[in-house]
Amino acid sequence: QVQLVESGGGLVQPGGSLRLTCAASGINFSIYGMGWYRQAQGKTRELVAQITSGSKTNYADSVKGRFTISRDNAKNTVYLQMNSLKPEDTAVYYCSAAWFTRDYWGQGTQVTVSS
Repeated sequence: QVQLVESGGGLVQPGGSLRLTCAASGINFSIYGMGWYRQAQGKTRELVAQITSGSKTNYADSVKGRFTISRDNAKNTVYLQMNSLKPEDTAVYYCSAAWFTRDYWGQGTQVTVSS
């Protein structure tokens, strides 16, 4: 059974930081591309950051220079370090795992940026 479990969300003030964690099980983690997506209320889900099996990264323009995605294959875990958070970063953040036609999603973790 494949599971992606996100954690680390919460309420933070503008300019603050959070680190999201996604723990994967049931997959050969090292061969999967991993990603973080987000969905704000009333909006469609959008890509935030991706990291390939070879650790090549890609970011949405809106988070470049502020967010960093990384992975630890020994721990089957992917991280999203979020700095200089803005109110527009408020959303539910989802972890994804993809390999050819297989893709899996976590249940999401809420991030709220507000004073």
